[in-house]
Amino acid sequence: MKLSKTIGVVALLLVAGIAWVAADNAYFRPRPVKFTVPAGWPQPVYDFKSNPLTQEGIALGRELFYDGRLSKDGNFSCGSCHQQFGAFDTYDHNLSHGFDNSFTTRNAPGLFNLAWQKEFMWDGGINHLDLQPLAPLTAPNEMAETLENVMAKLKADKKYRLLFKAAFGDETINTQRMNKAISQFVLTLVSSNSKYDKVKRGEASFILPEQLGYDIFKKKCNSCHTEPLFTDFSYRNTGLKADPYLNDVGRMKITGNPADSLKFRVPSLRNVARTFPYGHDGRFFSLSSVFEHYRNGMTVMHNTDSLLQHKLALSNFEIGQLTAFLYTLTDSSFLTNPRFAPPGSENIGKAPVDIHL
Repeated sequence: MKLSKTIGVVALLLVAGIAWVAADNAYFRPRPVKFTVPAGWPQPVYDFKSNPLTQEGIALGRELFYDGRLSKDGNFSCGSCHQQFGAFDTYDHNLSHGFDNSFTTRNAPGLFNLAWQKEFMWDGGINHLDLQPLAPLTAPNEMAETLENVMAKLKADKKYRLLFKAAFGDETINTQRMNKAISQFVLTLVSSNSKYDKVKRGEASFILPEQLGYDIFKKKCNSCHTEPLFTDFSYRNTGLKADPYLNDVGRMKITGNPADSLKFRVPSLRNVARTFPYGHDGRFFSLSSVFEHYRNGMTVMHNTDSLLQHKLALSNFEIGQLTAFLYTLTDSSFLTNPRFAPPGSENIGKAPVDIHL
């Protein structure tokens, strides 16, 4: 009789335990977030089924993105080089800074509309968004950390254990979950509300210089900076000589093919008024210097893009109108959206007073 009572009590405790665990997991069930494709845009290439967006996953990714402890000396978060007021690029510095205040070899590209991007970095060296954080985390001149140390830091932090549980259902912290969370946050960085977009939606209209600039853009720039993302994601040699100190060969570093020498990814022109300095090594500090490069400064090589073999004929008048149009690509609501700013921060995108024309 005693034995049967004991078995009964154990059974009740077991049922209660299972119910408690089930209730606990139900409480922490992540809340799904729908990814909205702007009207008229192509479908994203990112596979959301393998990493569905959730409020908790995005929140965790935001914490990780702005946490300097992911770097070896604790000073450099992802957000240190990808600054919101510069459309998440390195604002006003030619080369991004890294561990122990060393210089990297490139200007960090802007982060937005990543769901439509198959390859990452100026040379396309990373072919999946979920793998992208591994490169800067472990590069000696960027965050200079090891994945083992990063995991140890996160696991030792009670807040992170709770955030991972909220995002993924339990407190397991590993590299895959960290990367997926960061992806979820950066996937939300969609820039689609510039004046250009409002004109396309019929909510605004261009003034005359903007319209003239748009007409010129469609004739002379749209082949590479294709609408609506304003890049075709190709790699092109645009007549940039290699910096003798950096000796960056671009896409050739990845493919090993000499034909890819000095080819770099075509950057999006969205928010271009805020993404200076321009070029993979930030050598151009103004739009006017970029235009001058294309019409006079190019070094035409054997593999310079076929569209630029004769440089790009641009009059001063055309440059003025093009500049007016390019400024319509600034998405202020994106640059100041508090959802993208550091958690708990009041810094919501106030850029230094500095105009680079």
